[in-house]
Amino acid sequence: MSAPTLGAVWRASLRRELTLIWRSPADIVQPLFFFVVVVSLFPLALSPKPALLALVAPGAVWVAALLAVMLSLDGLFRRDQESGALDLLLTAPVVSVVPVAAKLLAHWLLTGLPLALIAPLLGYMLQLPVAVLDTLMVSVLLGTPTLTVVGAIGAALTVGLNRGGILLAVLVLPLYVPVLVFGAGVVRTALDGLPTGGLLAVLGAILALAVSLGPVAVALGLRISAGD
Repeated sequence: MSAPTLGAVWRASLRRELTLIWRSPADIVQPLFFFVVVVSLFPLALSPKPALLALVAPGAVWVAALLAVMLSLDGLFRRDQESGALDLLLTAPVVSVVPVAAKLLAHWLLTGLPLALIAPLLGYMLQLPVAVLDTLMVSVLLGTPTLTVVGAIGAALTVGLNRGGILLAVLVLPLYVPVLVFGAGVVRTALDGLPTGGLLAVLGAILALAVSLGPVAVALGLRISAGD
């Protein structure tokens, strides 16, 4: 029997991960619910004045998205470790980067993508002009995959630790700063009526770097946690 091709491994891994996440609705609903609740608290905590809400809206939406992504990452590999699937992944006769990349994509499709799709609605709730909402959604679409990949590196390094969530936050929050700065910055730039192409290009470049190197770093982090 011939060895499976990388394409077959990719498709099988992606199908498996999508099925597992889809069978756990809480993993999908929890980050989205957290995102909506955090953003909804800003008008209550600050002021209902439209001018003030529009001023803080870019930072509020982006901070809430960042925290929602990080909330979903603590258990990214923990279920696989408890079931023994993680050991099989690391010892399988294929490049472990392929199933890792499929896992990250599936995780973003069912947890990060919904955040980007609902971001314009929350931005509108915070009195952002309609003309800025498309920039907000594009920025979150470009930023959340990077947040997922960077956070997955921390999750891989802390998967074998008790109460690893605190250490995960310490590891990844400093690395999230550039994405947060440029993500909120591009929305503020659009709010001021200035061109946003340059900042969106920076977010795209950060995303390309994360996608190209991130799965390799996650696979290495898993091997370090497993003691290989």
